[in-house]
Parts: sequence; C-alpha cells; structure tokens
Amino acid sequence: MSPDVSVIICSLNGAAGVERCLHTLAAQNTTARVELIVVDDGSIDDTSAVAGRHGATVIRHETNRGLAASRNAGIRAAHGSIIAFLDDDCEADPYWIQHLLAAYVQDVVGVGGDASPIAGTGYISGFLRRNNPLAVLEMELARSNALRYRLWLYLRAQATVTRRSSRRRVSSLLGANMSFRRDALLEVGLFDERFTFGAEELDLCWRLGIRFPDRILIVEPAAAVSHRFQPTVRDTLRRGRAYGRGSARLYRKWPRQRPTIFPFPFVEAILVAAAFRKRQLLGWAVLWPLIAYPSAARHAVRDRSPQPLVDAYLLLAQEHQTNVGFVQGLWEFRDFAPEPG
Repeated sequence: MSPDVSVIICSLNGAAGVERCLHTLAAQNTTARVELIVVDDGSIDDTSAVAGRHGATVIRHETNRGLAASRNAGIRAAHGSIIAFLDDDCEADPYWIQHLLAAYVQDVVGVGGDASPIAGTGYISGFLRRNNPLAVLEMELARSNALRYRLWLYLRAQATVTRRSSRRRVSSLLGANMSFRRDALLEVGLFDERFTFGAEELDLCWRLGIRFPDRILIVEPAAAVSHRFQPTVRDTLRRGRAYGRGSARLYRKWPRQRPTIFPFPFVEAILVAAAFRKRQLLGWAVLWPLIAYPSAARHAVRDRSPQPLVDAYLLLAQEHQTNVGFVQGLWEFRDFAPEPG
C-alpha cells in the first residue's frame, strides 16, 4: 500500500542531525502511512549508515550536487501523494505530520510551518531566538512590486513586532519545513537544480503559483519544527551572504521581481564616511544601528539587560553580508537564463 506522505531529508555531513531528525519522525503521533527518505549529498561522515539504521530509504550522491538536486532525487524515489521536506538540523513536533496533512483541503497545493531556533546558552543563541532568520514569504510581500511599497513593509517590520499564529495563505513556504502535492511538483518540473543552495524553494513556489493560480500555499503554525543553528557570529554572517547569493540567482531568473537589497547598511556607510570629514557625525554613526533596529532596545527593556542592544549591530552586519552576497551572485550568475516573458 502506498504511503500517505513521504518525508525527505537532504544532508551533507549531517549525521548527528539526521539521527535527531529521524528520532522525532519515529515519535510522530499520526495514523498516516509515512515513508522516510534520506538523500546523502556526497557526505564523508556516516550519514547514510545512520539513515539506514532508522529504516529510511537512502539515496547517496557520490559527489555534492546541491540542495535542489538532492530534493529532486528524493521526490523521484518517493511514493507518497504528499511530499514533505525537513532539513537535517531540524526536529519535528510530535504532531507535525498530522497537522500538515490536516491542512490539505481541495484548493491547497502546499502546506508548511514555522521553524523556531532551539534554545541554547550564550549571546548568539539569544540573538537567534530574538531574530529568527527563517520566515515564510507572506502574501502582503507579493501584492506589489513597487519599490515604495516594499520599503514601507521593511520599515514597518523594523518598527513593529508581528507574531502570526493562525493558519493563513502565504506566497512561499519555508525550505526547512514544507510539503507539496506530488503531482503538482511533477507538473512544474520539480526544483530547479541550478539552485545549489538558497532561494530554491522561492523559485518553486513562484512556479507553482503561476501554474496553479487557483490553488494556494498554506502555513499551519501548529506544524512546527525546531531548528539547530550553529551559535557563532561567523555562521550567522556566512548564512547572510549565502542568502544574498540565492537572492541574486533568483533575480537573474526572475528579473521582473525586485531583488532584496537592505538599505540600512548603505546609510551606515554614508555616516561613517561623513564622520571622517566631520567628527561630530561619529556619534550618529555609532547610534544609527540602534535607531534603525529598534527591536534591540525593546528586547533590552523586556529582558532588563543591555546585551540585546548588540543585536542592532549584528543585524546591520548580517544585512551588509546579504548585500555583499547579492552583488557577488549578480556577477557569478550573470549567464543565468531568465524566465521568458
């Protein structure tokens, strides 16, 4: 009998994470028939052996082919009518599968959930909890491509705290926690394997929206997973640059869509440059991150600690790295063929 859902985990040297992830899948409270597939994308650790011990179907690439190609390999081997994806550094809530499947009503083509950073000790762990870098693309971001509108949304996000806990339609799901109807994935040609890392899920969701304009993507917050980040400044900045490169690749493919460029690092650069000419502007250069990212001050007041004030400076550095990654990607992917029309 065919499974109801196939869960695909792609991993490169993530044996420990795969072990934790599969443990949480084995503990699912669901009556659904579940197929587990682990794609080992050229690992040199024992990722394949760990997956095999848990009874998962193992697909091994001898060399690293990238996330999109790995996901496609898993889809081609899957038998479930619903294909779900987890990252190897994620751990699923015990009712994750149940909540995903329950959201599939007639007009829904894909369902995802949130990914919350796993609590740890130290400043970076606190920073990630306060500033979760993983978020779905809300529908309001797709309503207009006008620069003024996009800038307004960005400024509003810095000034307000929005926590959405209801099931809702979205423009794109989160790569670490998403699922789709298998027939829809096949219809749009699966993931674009030119996307080795970053923005491959955005590209897929955009193509699903074009191919199935009357079917929707849903976020079900109850279908939750926890995400283990590396709690270091280096990894935080590395991830920002990788997201920027993914954004550049997406822009090269979809030039009609406005790219994501963060404005506040440019303001900081102008203030620093001006401070070399007028020293009295140095104070503004130092204070600008706290003005630009008021969430840092709000968290400092809430926690009764000055430590979250550092968030403003790390957020600035993170956005700067994303901008740098975007510029690098524009050059690196200059020969990327855009979508016609």
